[in-house]
Amino acid sequence: MVVGASKKLKVSDKSDKREETDGEFVLSIEKLKEIQDELKKINEEATDKVTEIKQKYNEVSKPLYDKRNNLIKYVPNLWLTVFSIHPDLNSLLSEKDHEIFKHLSSLEVEDHQDVKSGYSITFNFNPNPYFEDTKIVKYFTFLGEGKTRVTNTPIRWKKGNEIFNGTSEETKGNERPPSDISFLSWSNESEQNGGQDENHYKIANIIKDDLWLNPLNYFNNEDSDEADEDEDEDEDESCDVENDSSDSDDSDDDQEYDDEEEE
Repeated sequence: MVVGASKKLKVSDKSDKREETDGEFVLSIEKLKEIQDELKKINEEATDKVTEIKQKYNEVSKPLYDKRNNLIKYVPNLWLTVFSIHPDLNSLLSEKDHEIFKHLSSLEVEDHQDVKSGYSITFNFNPNPYFEDTKIVKYFTFLGEGKTRVTNTPIRWKKGNEIFNGTSEETKGNERPPSDISFLSWSNESEQNGGQDENHYKIANIIKDDLWLNPLNYFNNEDSDEADEDEDEDEDESCDVENDSSDSDDSDDDQEYDDEEEE
């Protein structure tokens, strides 16, 4: 009888411990959910605060960007130079792009009103022989879950200068060589015709987060490169003069040595 009672006590103890463990497990999960809910609330509040700050920044900075755009009009081919010298964008500019970008008067990047839903990139052109439009706009709309919808204003090409996706209409089919892929093909691509790829967004991010913030980072680099080239040329000329001088001195020494031998 004693042995049987002992076994029942052990079984009862194990059952109590299991129930206690299960209770702690359930309670821990509930507390974890509460903490996660609090963290979610804090993150949402932080996001709202960041959005407010971003909206305020856009409001304050827009007049300065507008003023900058007006000044850039007096700097010939600034945007063409900046795009041409950028290490990740220069390969995208075809010969046709270079000609068209000479007519690019200003560039604008604007967040959507609520900031969180996306942004647009606007290329403003002077009247030109290539297309009717003076403005080409590319829209990026965030849909959530890492998805983005890309749309753009269609380009209305003038007769004789038609370009299909940034390449001449004479290029047919899908057998387009890499050299034909240009910046205009990027600006004319949308979600519907294959615009959603990694490079597509990389270009947009470079324009938005790099070039737009400070184009002088690259424009001044070109001036610096030219100065370096001039300096190198001056050094080469200096070396040539020194070498000529050295050769002349050697020649004089040889002449003196010959005169001594004759004596």
